[in-house]
Amino acid sequence: MLNADGSTRQERLTENMKALIVYGGWAGHEPDKVAAILEKALRDNGFDVEMSETLDSFADKDNLLTKDLIVPCWTMDKLEGDRQSGLCQAVREGVGIAGAHGGMGDAFREATEYQFMVGGQFVAHPAGIHEFTVRVRDRSDPIMAGIDDFTLVSEQYYMHVDPAIEVLATSVFAEGGVTMPAVWKKTFGQGRVFYSSLGHVAADFDTPEVLTITTRGMLWAAEGKAGG
Repeated sequence: MLNADGSTRQERLTENMKALIVYGGWAGHEPDKVAAILEKALRDNGFDVEMSETLDSFADKDNLLTKDLIVPCWTMDKLEGDRQSGLCQAVREGVGIAGAHGGMGDAFREATEYQFMVGGQFVAHPAGIHEFTVRVRDRSDPIMAGIDDFTLVSEQYYMHVDPAIEVLATSVFAEGGVTMPAVWKKTFGQGRVFYSSLGHVAADFDTPEVLTITTRGMLWAAEGKAGG
């Protein structure tokens, strides 16, 4: 539910929280620009944000455990050894994780533990860039409060998904008429996990609903560590 000032409960509880954004990988997803957008959204909500351009940050579990939120913004690379185990264990121990599109959902195609944590993995975008409708599944959830169905011109992700995810929004594929989860949340151990398949490039976040959903999702994931 929105408060009188237009904020949600999530947006009023995040001051002084700490986040780590790790960005890089395939340049086509504009990781530097998207990371800057997400950094601003978090700073505007009172977060202290650390920015990193190395996957080695995921191996430093001691540092990860000082954060409330981890935001991967990294596409099509490998996550192995201490990098994968450090990240996944930090989330298991209560650190939130949140991200968008390929920066989280097509980050590490061979890292199955990571994919299990996220709750899904990119498979294809059959129609390429085209217009499609994002359909809100659960308007009662604070992440989706006040948001109606909307259209987006972008990549529409077809994904393998975990049946345990809590679906917040979907899209329907013209080919086959399949209804696919587009936005979801879940838990992994003690940590909260939020994912949105929206946000192919930085310009997608000019669509207000895309930025609002992603911001609220990050805040929700971060609050889990504090028991919010």
